Amino acid sequence: MEAVALPKDLTASDVLRLALTGKVYGAAHQTPLSEAPRLSARTGARVLLKREDQQPIFSFKLRGAYNKMAQLSAAERGRGVICASAGNHAQGVAYAAQQLGLRAVIVMPATTPEIKVAACRARGAEVVLFGDSFSDAETHAYALQAAGGLTFVHPYDDPLVLAGQGTVALELLRQLDTEGPMTVFVPVGGGGLIAGVAGVLAALRPDIRVVGVEPEDSDAMYQSVQAGERVRLPEVGIFVDGVAVKQVGAYTFELARRHVHDWVRVTTDEVCAAIKDVFDDTRAVMEPAGALAVAGLKRYAAQRGLQGQTLVALTCGANVNFDRLRHVAERAEIGEQREAIFAVTIPERPGAFRAFIEVVGKRAITEFNYRYAPRAQAQIFVGVQLSGAHERAALRAELEARGYPVLDLTGDELAKVHVRHMVGGRAPEAAFERVYSFTFPERPGALLDFLTQLHGRWNISLFHYRNHGSAHGRVLAGLQVPPDDEAAFEAFLAGVGYPASDMTHNPAYRLFLT
Repeated sequence: MEAVALPKDLTASDVLRLALTGKVYGAAHQTPLSEAPRLSARTGARVLLKREDQQPIFSFKLRGAYNKMAQLSAAERGRGVICASAGNHAQGVAYAAQQLGLRAVIVMPATTPEIKVAACRARGAEVVLFGDSFSDAETHAYALQAAGGLTFVHPYDDPLVLAGQGTVALELLRQLDTEGPMTVFVPVGGGGLIAGVAGVLAALRPDIRVVGVEPEDSDAMYQSVQAGERVRLPEVGIFVDGVAVKQVGAYTFELARRHVHDWVRVTTDEVCAAIKDVFDDTRAVMEPAGALAVAGLKRYAAQRGLQGQTLVALTCGANVNFDRLRHVAERAEIGEQREAIFAVTIPERPGAFRAFIEVVGKRAITEFNYRYAPRAQAQIFVGVQLSGAHERAALRAELEARGYPVLDLTGDELAKVHVRHMVGGRAPEAAFERVYSFTFPERPGALLDFLTQLHGRWNISLFHYRNHGSAHGRVLAGLQVPPDDEAAFEAFLAGVGYPASDMTHNPAYRLFLT
């Protein structure tokens, strides 16, 4: 068998041809198009979920990987394949190689959770752990590929891979039983899925609108389309890790730029709420990327008023670490705009809490954090259950009218991840305190490495860490840095090797922890 000759510049017709002649069904299968009655009732539209979470590896990634590998030449098959991935692409390559009887080498960061490593090894893949990040693993994979003559299976920027993902759209067109206005919402990381889907729909049903959905902190495709060229993000968010890509593909960018009609970006809280929405309608638990399209559908429908239309969301994966569900559950109510998080100043005297609760009325208190301090006023961190988005502003106005200063922290990431667990920890003795949020790889020795680089030069005055079940952890650290040490401290930050954000002037930190 000869390798497939691929065009350098893909058109929608090319994508359609490659999808129609694809070989995905040696491993993948047609997934259901399911009704979502609760989401339909809330949006006023007919909401359908294309259930790619029901593939054998619980992700659509199997389609593209198998399509690429099934069309290798005999010589390429004999040498085997290699990829760099810590997620669903790795499992897709391992599963496809097992079905085809090929050697598969998968390079993963050393931070990859053991459950993912074990899943690939169980399917016969050779797993190589290298580096702390995907970039480290990818660089090493290319070196191994060159040395061993292996075929690199790219997670998205390959015509056969993205055409394999485009078979989702072919199935969708066969399954639809409705006419009239229709919009398909597609999650976007490197762009393989949306390039394939948009290419097929542009060729067969250009009347169907395609909307790409990205997290606000991982929006490489949106920024690239706005700029008219591929943009490389300096950092990406880690919560929706399945789409955390710094730069989209060349093929995928061109196809998305030409054939995607619109874009919507969503918050972490909205993704958490969407995970709950899918669970309510299907009793299936999505990974964050798997619910991304649903979050985009909800926001877009609310903004554009799409009542009466047919809205399709691609639920692309369900490989979620169980430990992450704690974080999802905490944030889902905020994402649904059914919880407000406020910092409220009340008098420091007996009976003040009761007076405050009387103003809140019959609304349920979801969280209340407070610590006594010998001063005339106290700051409390409080969560209040709401009946809807409109009630948040009304409650704040009501509290302020009763004389309570209020700071709305509902959209403050630092407050929701760290400060809510540290309220009351004021330390007036911590002179010259600088506070930074660091992203750490979840591997043994990472913290020791960080502390070693400090050399004991600056005192740690605050430290909060919380594991969210992903490859990276988040740390809030306070360091006492005298003015004469500013230059040395900036040099330390530049060389420490972990992404750091200055939170010294964050209002939640200054209100509760200084």
